[in-house]
Amino acid sequence: MIIDGHNDLVLRRWRGEPSPHLDLDAALAAGFAGGFFALYIPSPHPPDPTEIPYALPLPESIPFEEAARIADELFDTLCGLPVARARSADDFRAGRITAIVHMEGAEAIAADLSNLEQWYGRGLRSIGPVWSRANAFASGVPFRFPSTPDIGPGLTDAGCALVRACNELGILVDLSHLNEAGFWDVARLSDAPLVATHSNAHALCAASRNLTDAQLAAIRDSGGVAGVNFAVTFLREDGMQVVDTPLSEIVRHVAYLTERMGIDHVALGSDFDGAVVPDELGGAAGLPKLVGALHDAGFDDAALAKITHENWLRIFRATWR
Repeated sequence: MIIDGHNDLVLRRWRGEPSPHLDLDAALAAGFAGGFFALYIPSPHPPDPTEIPYALPLPESIPFEEAARIADELFDTLCGLPVARARSADDFRAGRITAIVHMEGAEAIAADLSNLEQWYGRGLRSIGPVWSRANAFASGVPFRFPSTPDIGPGLTDAGCALVRACNELGILVDLSHLNEAGFWDVARLSDAPLVATHSNAHALCAASRNLTDAQLAAIRDSGGVAGVNFAVTFLREDGMQVVDTPLSEIVRHVAYLTERMGIDHVALGSDFDGAVVPDELGGAAGLPKLVGALHDAGFDDAALAKITHENWLRIFRATWR
């Protein structure tokens, strides 16, 4: 059974676009049991990097009223998928796909948090305060290479209140698109395990979106998890967007995170349908190839069970009420 930290299938379906990575029938046959299905409110995407170094511009913030309308439409799209929706760790089981309602960027949450409990009632169980672009809660990390994630200010007062409210309700706070200052603000405020659903090791790929060794240590010490992102630009040492990137690059990041944090703190966070992933993997149907590559690299069955699903289930039990 494979639980995954991030996909953008909902956005693809909302836009009426084909899914390059997530044919649900093929995914189910490959052992995909679901995971975090992002409600991402789109804006003009930065151009794909074609040269190194790069520093891509971020779009402007999205007004709350527009974001709330689009988030409702995205949620309706998710509800139309042939998947179960998760409210507890026990909702995940082999033989079906279960979706975590995950808000990637909190623009659809009012700055005074007046609609947060309503979203919780709809099934929201995970929220990233930002998707890179700044909003009322925080500043995200821009897409730069090479660069540290230490770019810009941390959480606003509203962002601090959001973290506390998520702790009280039992909503996971995702750190993946926060800059380093925001990461440390959450680490200081939160009483839940720290989680980056789809981020890699900065020591192996110096993209601003990746996590430093100090951040990895904080995740480990909190009992948290980092989900390895399959985006080639966050895997490769050279940061290039090359589809002919071998599965060994994903294995390399899994091995490094395991060395730094221990096997209990490493999971998968593919970014299917939202990133360019290695052609050798293809999509969710190729996940057994990745599991095989991890096995060949020395991860035994017990370790693979933790990476593929047990570590995520532990986080859900520790975080959700």
